Amino acid sequence: MISVVMPAFNEAAMLGASVREVVDGLHAIGQPFEVHIVENGSTDGTLALALRITEALPEVEVHVMRTADYGEALRTGLLSSRGTIGVVFDVDYYDIGFLKEALAVLDGAADPTGPVIVVGSKRAPGSIDERSLFRRAATSVFTGILRTVFGLSVSDTHGMKVCNLDVLRPVIRTCRLGTDMFDTELIIRSERAGWKIAEIPVTVRETRPARTSFLRRVPRTLIGLLRLRATIGGRRSKL
Repeated sequence: MISVVMPAFNEAAMLGASVREVVDGLHAIGQPFEVHIVENGSTDGTLALALRITEALPEVEVHVMRTADYGEALRTGLLSSRGTIGVVFDVDYYDIGFLKEALAVLDGAADPTGPVIVVGSKRAPGSIDERSLFRRAATSVFTGILRTVFGLSVSDTHGMKVCNLDVLRPVIRTCRLGTDMFDTELIIRSERAGWKIAEIPVTVRETRPARTSFLRRVPRTLIGLLRLRATIGGRRSKL
């Protein structure tokens, strides 16, 4: 079964249409599925809307968190999932075409050398990133730090992902960081556990303003990188 996790913080304007489109796309794929909306600390009508969605769409369920924390919302949704395949979609960033491609890549996951996570990369060759110059530059710097300090092998850690939950549940439980760093920690820990991470180039367009301003995001990210360094250590030497 496919389990889609969609964190939702103040998404009342987009949530209904996004969830409906994702559900329709999953029906077209033809595999059993479930969708987990993880409402985390919204101050608009997101929670009430999410509950109405569950009444109309039986495949959807809602988890409620009191604090706005994207990373903790991902962890909650993934660990609550009953499927063997976990999918990370944002309310403003999802792509059923990417999911189909990623499922084909994960077909090799039964092989010990096959990938267990497929990342939708904004920086892989063939990707199209239509975000602002500042956001593209920030992603480039962030990934460069991850490669230099932590030995990351892929070109992106944020955004859409498809993963083998049967393999990754123990790794998810070991992750300690939240906010913007949870999925980065998950990928690095997975690589260090010996699992392969694959990536597929994607197209990214901004459909609404970023939730956090660039000036606020930079110090938060730097603090997150320091916490990640303290949590998992730096690059490991190859023997």
